Amino acid sequence: MPISLTPHNNGPGPPQPDRFHPMKLYTNVIWLAVVGFTAAQRSLPSSFPHNYTGIPSGGYGPEWQNYFQVTDSLPNVTEPIARSFAGNIAVDRPGHPNNTLWFWGFERENGTLTAGAGERQDEPWLVWLNGGPGSSSQVGLLTENGPLQVLGDYSIAGNNFSWDRLADAFWVDQPVGVGFSTADAEGYVFDEDQLGEDFVGFLANLVKVFPSLATRPFHLTGESYAGVFIPYIAKAILSTPNPPVKLAKIAIGDGAMGSFAGYEEISTVNTLQTFPQIIGFDQEVFEYFREQTHLCGYDLNLTYPQQGGPFPTLRSPFNTTAAINDVLSLNQARKSAFDLNLRAMLTNQLSKRHVMLTKKELAAREEKRMEWKRDLSNRPNGTLDPFYGCFLWEEMVDYAINFTFPWTLGDFDPYDIPDALNPEVPADPSVFLNDNRTRTALHAPIKTWSMFFDFPFGNSTGITPAGNPWGDRSVEPVAFMSELAKNASEKGAGIVIYEGNSDSLVAHFGAEVVIQNTTFGGIQGFTRRPATPLKDDHGNTVGIVHQERNITYALFENAGHFVPRSVPEAAFVFLREFILGNNTTGLVDGSNVVGGEDPSLMGEFLPADTAAIFYGSGSTVSSTVAPTETIAAWRSFMATATVVPTLDPTSSLGAGSGSGSGSGSGSGSGSGSNGAERLSGSGNGWICIATILLSMFFLIM
Repeated sequence: MPISLTPHNNGPGPPQPDRFHPMKLYTNVIWLAVVGFTAAQRSLPSSFPHNYTGIPSGGYGPEWQNYFQVTDSLPNVTEPIARSFAGNIAVDRPGHPNNTLWFWGFERENGTLTAGAGERQDEPWLVWLNGGPGSSSQVGLLTENGPLQVLGDYSIAGNNFSWDRLADAFWVDQPVGVGFSTADAEGYVFDEDQLGEDFVGFLANLVKVFPSLATRPFHLTGESYAGVFIPYIAKAILSTPNPPVKLAKIAIGDGAMGSFAGYEEISTVNTLQTFPQIIGFDQEVFEYFREQTHLCGYDLNLTYPQQGGPFPTLRSPFNTTAAINDVLSLNQARKSAFDLNLRAMLTNQLSKRHVMLTKKELAAREEKRMEWKRDLSNRPNGTLDPFYGCFLWEEMVDYAINFTFPWTLGDFDPYDIPDALNPEVPADPSVFLNDNRTRTALHAPIKTWSMFFDFPFGNSTGITPAGNPWGDRSVEPVAFMSELAKNASEKGAGIVIYEGNSDSLVAHFGAEVVIQNTTFGGIQGFTRRPATPLKDDHGNTVGIVHQERNITYALFENAGHFVPRSVPEAAFVFLREFILGNNTTGLVDGSNVVGGEDPSLMGEFLPADTAAIFYGSGSTVSSTVAPTETIAAWRSFMATATVVPTLDPTSSLGAGSGSGSGSGSGSGSGSGSNGAERLSGSGNGWICIATILLSMFFLIM
């Protein structure tokens, strides 16, 4: 219902960078802000919905449709789009009347959203959530799977593969306070359970405005840290005695469903098997990372079905190195000085990467690489790196950006490995969303929209005792996935998990571990390794799909973290066939699998060793591909590299350390045996720390 408060305006937000990889946009900001960061002394912002002309005076009902309908023209939008509705809806949390979620919803066809109660009961509808935590879902709408796409020149184009073409679709900013959603200073969510309760409250009011939604199949979709949000929201819906919606499926893309180690660190070796380009196809370096993985207890063995019961709790990387913990313990008084020093070092380092190295510099780099290798050879067997500890992904990234061409010339995109472009063409949703004409047309609050909000859990920020870097107090969803799968199956709701093969930070191996750790249908994990080709409408193989006992899994080739952006047509077909539909391809039926199995897809990873790596800046793109003999030698090595390194049985870091339960074309070919110096022993050590901190605070959209 309407709320009358004095509006405020914080002014327009800064422009964000591009292509659009939302995470990369804040790289430098995060580097400079995270060390020693605390919100404990900060006064959190309050925000509230804005009452526009024509707002109804009573509680939510169909009469609000006219108010929420977007009738004003939108700046720079010349493409025809479906009828849409937008605004803030209360979550009805007692004592917090200004706590709302903001939505922008689009009809599949005229009249589908405004249908009366009980109508169109077989027609699906969906909600899309981005992650963060703290990321606005309008990033997804305007750069991934919505009807409007922001381009580098700030123009806006249509999207032939927008998800609203298949179902009525809502992009919702949540939790409260994120994007155009609102919250009072004391009203931010305490944990994921409260987030789920808020979302159920929002849905209860949404279906009052659009009554047909209450009985139509509801599909809750999202990506990244929404891999935490969605299971908790689904749990809240399924545990509500009379839920406001009819949950049909949840779909999680590149989701952070496990612990920090479980979605970031555990996949490092699998990533190197997939993209050996990262280490220049260097076999010794691969063996090093494989040993470190074993020392950390991250080399989990997946079997089909899974044997041995649930996996042990993964070791937190934060407990494996004093170097990073010393940095994290810096007090606030030292923070400003450290930021200034770090800014200077980062600026210097980044500027160096844009300059082609001379022969002398190349020789010096190779010598440092050899020093790094000699350091490894002189260590006792079973020694964990004292600087990086179990921050294996961070060490891999440091390796690439310092010594592996072409990442040395550009940037390492953690969400799309083949993309080494730096800088990229800017694409900035904030310019569009913070235009007063847009804000008015979309009934948005008088606040500055930003892609990312720093305090989704209020004053709970930084690393929790359980090892969550964002202040999220809740247990990770992997802990209750078996229960969720059981409840979902009993109530007729399916679970879909999909991944992009080029995502390094939230890579597919982590999702496969979650599945194999989950008991569903009375069996732990899948009984067969996924190996059925996933095809698009043209008959092209675009990945792998597998289905068993109410869980569907897909792995997309040539796709990064943002699958609908990387492969929009393939994602669109997958939405139609497997999320909204019930395509049986990949379904285990007794001893058979619908669609068959391809033996070439039965490995532990989907090789991308022949993939081109793109580099350059803006629209000037070149690419490099490894020589065929390099690839052949690597594949021969991979065929025999199966023995787990033997540890010193007296080592305290041995087994059992876990506890408890782009596109482009151009020139360039070849790839050498590039390595990396051990930065902890050099003047670049602070850059390494920045990389580690960066990974901890990546905005997982």
